Amino acid sequence: MRFHDITIRSIHPSEYPLLEDFLYNAVFLPPGATPPPREIIYEPEIHIYIKDFGGPDDCGEVAEQDSRIVGAAWTRIISAYGHIDDATPELAISVLPESRG
Repeated sequence: MRFHDITIRSIHPSEYPLLEDFLYNAVFLPPGATPPPREIIYEPEIHIYIKDFGGPDDCGEVAEQDSRIVGAAWTRIISAYGHIDDATPELAISVLPESRG
């Protein structure tokens, strides 16, 4: 799919490490707040969103613009903040700050 010169496609296994950057950029920050240290993504309750990504229930898409990945959306069935049940995946979405808006 193309939208304003952005291509949406499935994430490739070689790109799974990029989810670290997108997870960090998905951390909510109120306006004017100081960003937390990058190491926050290794806290167990946050790292669960990407740890060992690529399992049978994991699904991911990326947004690519000018041959650069600028956004990602992924789902997994995990016991985290939005857990409903063991059949409903959680959805994470992240766009690099310079590509937002």
